[in-house]
Amino acid sequence: MPAVTVSDITVLPRISSTPGAQPRTVKSITTAPQGFEGEGFPVRRAFAGVDLAELDPFIHLDQMGEVEYAPGEPKGTPWHPHRGFETVTYIIDGIFDHQDSNGGGGTISNGDTQWMTAGGGILHIETPPESLVMSGGLFHGFQLWVNLPAAKKWSPPAYQDVRANDVALLSSHDGGALIRIIAGELDGHVGPGSTQTPITLIHASVAAGAELRLPWRRDYNALVYAMAGHGFVGAGSQPIQMGQLAVFGEGDEIVIRAALHQESRSPQLELFILGGAPIKEPVAWMGPFVMNTKREVLQAFEDFQKGLLGSIPAIYKEDAKPKAPIQRTDKLQGDSPVPAVVLDVHGAPTDMQESGDNSPL
Repeated sequence: MPAVTVSDITVLPRISSTPGAQPRTVKSITTAPQGFEGEGFPVRRAFAGVDLAELDPFIHLDQMGEVEYAPGEPKGTPWHPHRGFETVTYIIDGIFDHQDSNGGGGTISNGDTQWMTAGGGILHIETPPESLVMSGGLFHGFQLWVNLPAAKKWSPPAYQDVRANDVALLSSHDGGALIRIIAGELDGHVGPGSTQTPITLIHASVAAGAELRLPWRRDYNALVYAMAGHGFVGAGSQPIQMGQLAVFGEGDEIVIRAALHQESRSPQLELFILGGAPIKEPVAWMGPFVMNTKREVLQAFEDFQKGLLGSIPAIYKEDAKPKAPIQRTDKLQGDSPVPAVVLDVHGAPTDMQESGDNSPL
């Protein structure tokens, strides 16, 4: 069960009904492949197979877990760099530590969100605390990558915590769904997350048989990922189940209905709902770097090797050891000497991905 919940949903503000609103149709439903991240924790790659133009301004989304760890099993990621975007880590259940080369970091748990703006460059590490490694326990969360426009890609790195008790809580019009606004605005209610790109992030729990109608800005795209349970989405009531992503078309509202009968292990339809204003700029993406041109991505790899993206604190002695040098190449793939730990991060592509007009800016 998600850590952030309420004992009496009837006391919460309710989403207004909007007579005559046009429900958004569903353009596609895809199933997230399963894999492993870092030192071996299970993930679902929610955006796999979806065109970047449909996702804009988002780049990447991982569902981490849900997994019940035995003692000694919890895993994390090694130190790695980022440039050109923001990472948003939302912990539904469990606990995670984060440190970065800019002095940011801390512990997030049970409904908290950690927001890191990589901007012009940063190194960071994400690990379970020693207490979780020793005892084991439940872990479930998401990591989202949000693109930055060209004008903000070189901004100074920044870090913010969004605590669970600050999240805006709402009820659906019929009282059958709990809505948690992590960032952005919904029906006049604003979440606590401060965003560089205009977006809305929501975690919704929809009771069996209940319907959720969310008014949605027409200038935003709309994505719904089912993390547990099953139900129906869009004007045509297309079926959706755990591990699937629905991409919506145009309209005024998102319509979702939970199936009347749910499995005992997932008594509700749990959804991660997100949308934002498309940036509509070229995207060049490889490994941990999301830029506007291929040349900028290649430069990011070289800057990382030169130490220009920050330094690993000395207390992490093993991670601070020099890696093999990156040689100049216009491909950075195949037999490239780029260390695997740099390229293969969060399931990001290990060859160059380009979208839009990628002529030099």
